[in-house]
Amino acid sequence: MDSAEFPQIRELSMQLIDGSSRRMITIERSPFLIGRSPQSDLMLPAAYVSRNHAQITVQGMKVILEDTGSSHGTFVNGERITRRLLQPRDIIRFGSLEGPELCWDAQNSQSSSSLTILAQMQAQMHAQLQGIEKQTSDVEKLRWFLDVARNLNSAAGVDRVLTSLLESTLVLAKAERGYVFLANAEGVLELTLGMDGSGTVLKKAPEVSRTIMRQAIEGEDQFLVTDTLSAKGSLPASVLAQNMRKIICIPFRRLRPTGRKPRGEDRATQVFGALYLESRILPEQDSAVDQDLLRTIACEAAALVDNAQLAVLEDQARQQKEELQIAAEIQQGMMAVQIPDFSFAGVQAKSVPCSAVGGDFFDVVADKGMLNVALVDVSGKGISAAILASTLQGMLYVQLQAQQELPAIASVVNRYLCRKNIGKYATMLLLRLQEDGTLEYLNCGHIQPRICSGGTISRLETANIPVGLMNGAEYISGRMKLSPGARVILVSDGFTEAEDPQGEFFGEDRLDASALSMELEPMFQTMLNFCAGKPVGDDCTIVQITYHGTENAWR
Repeated sequence: MDSAEFPQIRELSMQLIDGSSRRMITIERSPFLIGRSPQSDLMLPAAYVSRNHAQITVQGMKVILEDTGSSHGTFVNGERITRRLLQPRDIIRFGSLEGPELCWDAQNSQSSSSLTILAQMQAQMHAQLQGIEKQTSDVEKLRWFLDVARNLNSAAGVDRVLTSLLESTLVLAKAERGYVFLANAEGVLELTLGMDGSGTVLKKAPEVSRTIMRQAIEGEDQFLVTDTLSAKGSLPASVLAQNMRKIICIPFRRLRPTGRKPRGEDRATQVFGALYLESRILPEQDSAVDQDLLRTIACEAAALVDNAQLAVLEDQARQQKEELQIAAEIQQGMMAVQIPDFSFAGVQAKSVPCSAVGGDFFDVVADKGMLNVALVDVSGKGISAAILASTLQGMLYVQLQAQQELPAIASVVNRYLCRKNIGKYATMLLLRLQEDGTLEYLNCGHIQPRICSGGTISRLETANIPVGLMNGAEYISGRMKLSPGARVILVSDGFTEAEDPQGEFFGEDRLDASALSMELEPMFQTMLNFCAGKPVGDDCTIVQITYHGTENAWR
């Protein structure tokens, strides 16, 4: 289908915004395919975008977006969707809330960004300013602006809302310059946006009087109007040099719980920003309508900016959750282990992170007549531990595949962690089982491996310090001979330190008892039953190696 087949929407185009890059995307056929595949009508080369991710279908006046089974989802205005009828100013993202955004305005598909919408809104407002009498319309005009801005807020960020607010108040208050200050993480007010009456952005605010701002913030009034002629002593020379006759400062206040009083009375005001306006208009020209106008700004604008900031925080929280989900899927994919088929041994394993991503991992590396197993537990939890775990897995895989000596492998890993000085260490178990039953093991600060053989259980005691603690540390391995039917049990400390509701550890004695009489899955279930529903506090990994003997040759 070409564009002539849906004439109700002329020249249907969308704007693709990717960081600082913007370009127009013309919808030339329906369905319009979007994905990572080169065959897509819109190709987005990102890891979180599926090959066939979504499609846009035009049906008369309707523009419909459908997710076509993507791995990480399609989002409209921050909400994950399967199918959605698009509305003007919808923000579309693919695979991540941080990724490129696609915007469409049905009324003007060649210029569909929120900035264009804002410009149109401002033009309408200025036209109303010219056509309505002052004494009866100032407050109504401001309220009209706030209603439009609230609608815009669902599709625009804080910066666009502030731009709209500042442009409007400069006109309505007849100010020559205006600034918006917002509190940073430490609660200090910092310049966020400045603008003069012509719409030129001001990157600095040298004329602003911090004294006036402090008086406005510390005062009980909704706003502060200062006559510079009567306040020369408290104003800086730069303000006087500009010949400003009136300065208006409006604090942005929000109500926040304090936890001090019962029955919903525990709320206090908090200043999170300020609007600062300068004008050469004489103070005696103020009217009752002007005062109502400032009072409305003080009450309504603060709520508008506060809501915009909260919306951003909610978007960031959703984005972090989405990114964590993607990171977990990537880690699970990288650490997925395909256990080889051995004739002389069998391997079983189970690993469960305590959060979305974890610092435990195991790997199995095979060569003819030789089985290598690694179990590593990186200190800490979460994303930082997961990143280091992925790095160490790659290092160990390469060295085990090359049949490097186990002590040499530990030395390389230890030297890497110490020289990078990243403040993390890892406990590590490396095992190498030969076809004849010879077992070499290297323990770096890990829970001792268990050997279950002939109805008894024993522990492999040769040990070293964890890797990453001491530069230049030397490592030694131990050896023993396994009998056919012997099982080697490896666990991370999350297994033995799992707690019941009373705070008691599962412990090594229970590990010995279960290992002697159970296979891997029942052992893991025994640990979970002990916890009685209490979530595990650390990543849990268990690996079992069963030696079958040499009567069968390697296949």
